[in-house]
Amino acid sequence: MDVVLEGFDTFLFDRLYATFLPATSNYAPIPKLAADGTYSSMRQMPTRPSYSFRPASELFSFQPSDYAFMSQWPRNNVYRQTLSLYIITWLFGAVVYFICASLSYVFVFDKTTFKHPKYLKNQIPQEIKTTLIALPTMAVATVPFFLLEVRGWSKMYDKTIDGPGRWYDLFQFPLFFLFTDFCIYWIHRGLHHPSIYRSLHKKHHKWVVPTPFASHAFHPLDGFAQSLPYHVFPFIFPLQKFAYVALFTWINVWTVLIHDGEYAMNSSIINGAACHTMHHLYFRYNYGQFTTIWDRLGGSYRPPNEELFRREEKMGGDEWSRQVNEMERIVGEVEGKDEREFLVEAVREKKVL
Repeated sequence: MDVVLEGFDTFLFDRLYATFLPATSNYAPIPKLAADGTYSSMRQMPTRPSYSFRPASELFSFQPSDYAFMSQWPRNNVYRQTLSLYIITWLFGAVVYFICASLSYVFVFDKTTFKHPKYLKNQIPQEIKTTLIALPTMAVATVPFFLLEVRGWSKMYDKTIDGPGRWYDLFQFPLFFLFTDFCIYWIHRGLHHPSIYRSLHKKHHKWVVPTPFASHAFHPLDGFAQSLPYHVFPFIFPLQKFAYVALFTWINVWTVLIHDGEYAMNSSIINGAACHTMHHLYFRYNYGQFTTIWDRLGGSYRPPNEELFRREEKMGGDEWSRQVNEMERIVGEVEGKDEREFLVEAVREKKVL
């Protein structure tokens, strides 16, 4: 995360901190020439903080401007780093969420979903509101990990020579996915335990037929719990700095993709949107994030209904009826009374009135 922080420092934060937290000034004996030719006044000079620039990466870096040396909180100040990382984490999460979810909604999401009997009244505004409430709190919980990374406590490396070797530059990717997928499977399955489901994970299962905007619509602690393996990984295994940034971005994109309702991939290994739709409909299956491996080993795998891959049938009344009947039975067992307000029912009641 230090390479990201360096970029934000260079183009944004250096100037902001120099403006709002300027370096303290002393009265240096540098005279100013008066009008009569005598040195009669002193010029106030800022004290330069004891900070020297060291690039976050030898592969790619941004040279600092003078603003980097003009704040009482230099770049290596722990309070500045904490505040900056919090802003980055919060804003990055919001920007990626809105860009990816909006693009998916416009170009991928099937709007026929609005007619599904289990689509909620005002669902998209509710999904966005839940996300905007969750992101700031999730950022608070995430920042300590980023701060430890920036201050050199993780196993992240810059160049190949600094890591295990060229072979690991490639191996780190499948290792990352296998490790995080395994951990998230058990965390996600644990969140469905009756003792904590209603207080934490139920909020995300409010969306029975999710839209792309449901991707980050969690209880903050639920969302953070499922992101924890991503943050723990670079403290256990080596991870190249730029690979980490790419993986962290991809995770957020993938989270949107598995909620977009476009069932393009009927894979027995990849836990795509179809598999995750089964999880939102039937609650007790397909807890994995990227693959179905751990669901298969854990006995919780349920293959997607074949109808989901046939456009005419996946949005047909027969398939929806099957989904609704089983979903309502499971909701009764898991949650008790269903308190959701569905759009189709609201429209029907309005017509009756």
